[in-house]
Amino acid sequence: RVQLVESGGGSVQTGGSLRLSCAISGYTSRKNARAWFHQAPGKEREGVALIYVGEMSTYYADSVKGRFAISYDNAEKMVYLQMNELKPEDTGMYYCAAEYLAGYWSDPSRWRYWGQGIQVTVSS
Repeated sequence: RVQLVESGGGSVQTGGSLRLSCAISGYTSRKNARAWFHQAPGKEREGVALIYVGEMSTYYADSVKGRFAISYDNAEKMVYLQMNELKPEDTGMYYCAAEYLAGYWSDPSRWRYWGQGIQVTVSS
């Protein structure tokens, strides 16, 4: 059974930093991709960062470029999202995803496995 468990969320002030972690178990693929998604209150879930675990190439939503960094530890099966210069609009639930099914990566329907999500709140 595949499980993804996020941790590291919380509340910070504008300009602060958080590091999210996602522990993946039961998923043995050393290829494909992992991603982080953000769902703001009342809005749809959308991708913010993607990493292809084979070549470690990364992609980001325009809204987080230069502020967020995704990384992957293949030995520990951990995905990280370093979030710097946080803004109030970054508030919401953050979800870890695994196994990309092709298509537009920011579309949640293109991912097979999900974590339960973790709350991030950025106050002004």
